[in-house]
Amino acid sequence: MSTTIRLENGQTFPNLNFNVVGKPDLSLPNDLSERWAVVLFYRGHWCPYCRQQLTGFQQHLEAFDAINTSIVALSVDPLEESQKTVERHGLTFAVGYDANAAAIAASTGAYINPQPNFLQATGFVLKPDGTIATAVYSSGAVGRLVAEDTLGLVKYLQSHS
Repeated sequence: MSTTIRLENGQTFPNLNFNVVGKPDLSLPNDLSERWAVVLFYRGHWCPYCRQQLTGFQQHLEAFDAINTSIVALSVDPLEESQKTVERHGLTFAVGYDANAAAIAASTGAYINPQPNFLQATGFVLKPDGTIATAVYSSGAVGRLVAEDTLGLVKYLQSHS
């Protein structure tokens, strides 16, 4: 049995570089400095829970933007599937693709499904300095950040920091 890390509140989020559908590549947490950020690892285009989560964050995107908070999503899906996800659900936030599940899991502690290979739902709220305000790990389809709860959490943290 291998030992897996889990990132803790207050730790600096590890450097992740990935391709983004229709936008320049993204380097976390550096490219989001000066803003709060919600980072979502989703299982893939085929997952109805993931589609619901992504749609929920899109529906609240203006409210997140109003509180200086970026949304970023990432999966192992190839470009073509990620493009379809963006188009079908009208996503305007950064959606990364072709993630290396093993590498992401090694640096963040995200659970992975070996066959077929994908990241399980994982979410992070990052402060503008790149430190973790909260981390949510799921080992299956349910148990993930929800837009409304996350919006309330960020507002609370901003007013108490």
